Amino acid sequence: MELLYAVWLGAPVWMWASFVAIVVALLAFDLGVLNKDDHVIGVRGSLKLSALYIAAGLAFGLWVWHAFGSEKALHFYTGFLIEKSLSLDNIFVISLIFATLAIPAAYQHRVLFWGILGVILTRGIMIGAGSALVASYYWVLYIFGAILVITGIKMFFASDNPDQIRDSAVLKWLKGHLRMTDGMRGNAFLVREPDPARPGHTLLLATPLFLALCMVEVTDVIFAVDSVPAIFAITSDPFIVYTSNIFAVLGLRALYFALAAMVERFTYLKYSLAAVLVFIGSKIFLGDFVFDGKVPASLSLAVTAVLIAAGIGYSLWRTRGGLDDRAA
Repeated sequence: MELLYAVWLGAPVWMWASFVAIVVALLAFDLGVLNKDDHVIGVRGSLKLSALYIAAGLAFGLWVWHAFGSEKALHFYTGFLIEKSLSLDNIFVISLIFATLAIPAAYQHRVLFWGILGVILTRGIMIGAGSALVASYYWVLYIFGAILVITGIKMFFASDNPDQIRDSAVLKWLKGHLRMTDGMRGNAFLVREPDPARPGHTLLLATPLFLALCMVEVTDVIFAVDSVPAIFAITSDPFIVYTSNIFAVLGLRALYFALAAMVERFTYLKYSLAAVLVFIGSKIFLGDFVFDGKVPASLSLAVTAVLIAAGIGYSLWRTRGGLDDRAA
C-alpha cells in the first residue's frame, strides 16, 4: 500500500495508475464498442466521440483541482487547451497524408486509433527527458521559450504547401526502405505474401495503411517539438504536462472526422496559434524578469483562450458562405 502513495514524477503512484486506467478504458470503449468494425465515421459520430474524450479530460481536471489545488488545475486546463489548439494544424497534415496515400475513409480511424499508442509512448519519452532537463538545468526553460517565440514568428509568415507530404523526405525514405504491397489489403498494416523470387517462401510486406501510420507518428513527433515545450512553459510538473497532453490528443483524434471536412474554414487560426506560441514563450521571460516570480495561471489560461477564440471566430467569419474574403 505504501508504494501506491509514493510520489513518482510529481504525483502519487495511485494517481498515475488511475490515469492509465482511464485512458485504457476510453480506448477500449472506443475500439471495442463504438468502432469495433471498420466504417466511415460521420460528423455526428465524430462530435459525440470527441465530446466523450473532452468530458473525460475536463473531469480529470476537476480531480486534479481536488487533489492538488486550483493552480495546478488551471495549469492542466491551460496545457489541455494549448495542446488541443496547436494540434489543429496537425489535422490538416493528417488529412494530406490520407489523401496522398489514398487511404479509404473506413480505415482512417484505425490508423488514428493505433497511432494513439505511439503518441502515448513518444510523448512520455519526450516529457520525461524534458522534466529531467528542467529539474537539473532551469535555464533550459529559456531555450524552450526562445524556440516557441521563433516558431510562432515563423508560423505567422509561413505559407501552406499542399504538396508537403508528396515531397516529404520521410515518405520517400520509407518507400525506399520498406517492402510494399501494390495496394490496400483490407485493414491490415502488414501482410505475408508469396515471394516471386523464391517459390514456397513468403515476404512480410507493409501496406499503404502501415505507411500512413508511420507518417502520422512522424508528424506527431514533429508537432510535439512545439507543443511539449509550450506546456513546459506553463508548468514543469511532469504529471500535469503528460496528462493534459494525452487527454488533448485523445480528443483531437476523435474530432478529426468533423474538422477534416471543414479545415479550410480555419484558414486564419494559424495566426492566433502563432500568437499563442509567442505569448507562451515570452511568458517564461516575463515571469522571471517582469512579474518577479511567475505569470499567474489564471492569466495564462485567459490570454490563451481569448487568442484561440479570436482566431476561430475570425476564421469562421471571413470564410462564411464557403468563400474566403481574400479571394474577393
